[in-house]
Amino acid sequence: MSENRSNPEPVLPRAWPFEEARKLAEHVDARAAARPDDAPGPALLETGYGPSGLPHIGTFGEVARTSWVRQAYTALTGRPTRLLAFSDDMDALRKVPDNVPNRDLLEKYIGQPLSRVPDPFGTHESFAAHNNARLCSFLDSFGFEYEFASSTTYYTSGRFDAALKRVLEVHDEILAVILPTLGPDRRATYSPVLPLHPRTGEVMQVKMDAIDAAAGTVRWTDAEGETFETPVTGGHAKMQWKADWAMRWYALGVDYEMSGKDLIDSVRLSGRICRILGGTPPAGLTYELFLDENGQKISKSKGNGLSVEEWLRYAPQESLGQFMFNQPQRAKRLFFDVIPKTADDYLTHVEKAKALQAADSDSADLKANPAWFIHKGHIPTDAGSPVPFGMLLNLASVANAETPEVLWGFIRRYDASVSPESHPMLAHLVSHAIAYYADFVRPAKTFRAPTEQERAALVDLEDALRGYRGEAADAATLQNLVFEIGKRHAFEPLRSWFGCLYEVLLGQKEGPRFGGFVALYGVAETVALIEAALLRNSQA
Repeated sequence: MSENRSNPEPVLPRAWPFEEARKLAEHVDARAAARPDDAPGPALLETGYGPSGLPHIGTFGEVARTSWVRQAYTALTGRPTRLLAFSDDMDALRKVPDNVPNRDLLEKYIGQPLSRVPDPFGTHESFAAHNNARLCSFLDSFGFEYEFASSTTYYTSGRFDAALKRVLEVHDEILAVILPTLGPDRRATYSPVLPLHPRTGEVMQVKMDAIDAAAGTVRWTDAEGETFETPVTGGHAKMQWKADWAMRWYALGVDYEMSGKDLIDSVRLSGRICRILGGTPPAGLTYELFLDENGQKISKSKGNGLSVEEWLRYAPQESLGQFMFNQPQRAKRLFFDVIPKTADDYLTHVEKAKALQAADSDSADLKANPAWFIHKGHIPTDAGSPVPFGMLLNLASVANAETPEVLWGFIRRYDASVSPESHPMLAHLVSHAIAYYADFVRPAKTFRAPTEQERAALVDLEDALRGYRGEAADAATLQNLVFEIGKRHAFEPLRSWFGCLYEVLLGQKEGPRFGGFVALYGVAETVALIEAALLRNSQA
């Protein structure tokens, strides 16, 4: 009996994009096995965008996450990929968004394809063109590699013609899938085909009087009682939402597309329709939704939650990537208060990734690190920062810093070798910390008086720092000093001692490792900070 010498499967890095990449590879292999005569092409990954509202941070998140699956797939298989950012700009305008100018201008275009609706901003030929440009602009600013696709262009150019004729051949089978999911009124008029009215241009949601699959036409009657014969090809008609998604998967051979939890039923139904057409639904991930400060789903039409521009005012773009990478299948609040921790999470990961890359640039541990994805497989040597973002915020708070120069004064005293040129990420963080402090920290600062136990411990800490003779920048020694005073004064739990330091001295609920803060702010300055707090509270 011969020994089995086959090579074991490589161990996947413990990161969700590699799990998705494995699913994608299995899908592509199955497609190739089913059609052995077809020349294998790149795996096609798709993201969808509805340009009825301005692009929002969730749109960015879907492109970022899909790009990371693409990166993992190439690392896993060595095969090429394509990413199609598809805009549904032939969809009808259903309502006027709340967050656009000249809203009255758009009212009379309700029901028209978005690519025929005027741009309320006055900068592009249509509302869809404006929003498509916004989408491409911020995707480009993050360096995503993608191909932009317009639904209007694909329909009018004939790219979908063969698939649309196939829809007519199986029209009744598609109805059998969709109709049971609709209410009585909607069932009475539903068709997967939406003809464009030849005079008004409106996207018509009407019952089909007749289907001619051989001719590629549908017959229907408008509200005035006039009957029309419309070809489904050449942009004279488009598909209803779930059927449109399925038709696109079938026509383009999409291999992978992720979607939000709110679209689970739509994915299931579109998958059934894709199979009826003769295609195979793509592999994909169902991600959880982002929530605003009130726990409500963010919406591009409402404009709630955070925009990309707002995030980038308060933290570097790498931190936004970190937020999108973290646990995509768990719902997360997307509001200003998540930014500092996310920025520091990124800094922690990037330092680990640099060490891993130096040891073995092909290690599974490196490829499981979020920074490996955020930096597209190679961590720059100047990535990261010797000072955490949270520490900079606290420094800005106690120094009442209004300009970056104030923080750089403390940083240079802490480490004279550090400069904006040598540490560009730190330079970005300093500027972001000033903005975040001004808008969020300073307005929320609330100091409280210490208890008798806390007052005694603060006096003890003040005395210990006055007598400190170690290296001024020795954060570890200073942290141990603070720790020992907390134990000596019997704080239970010990973290309540650090809570006292944050609330009494800094005016906030949370803070950095206090020893590191003392090292950065200065021993003498911290003594003065304690002294001022005790004096303030003794006079209250």
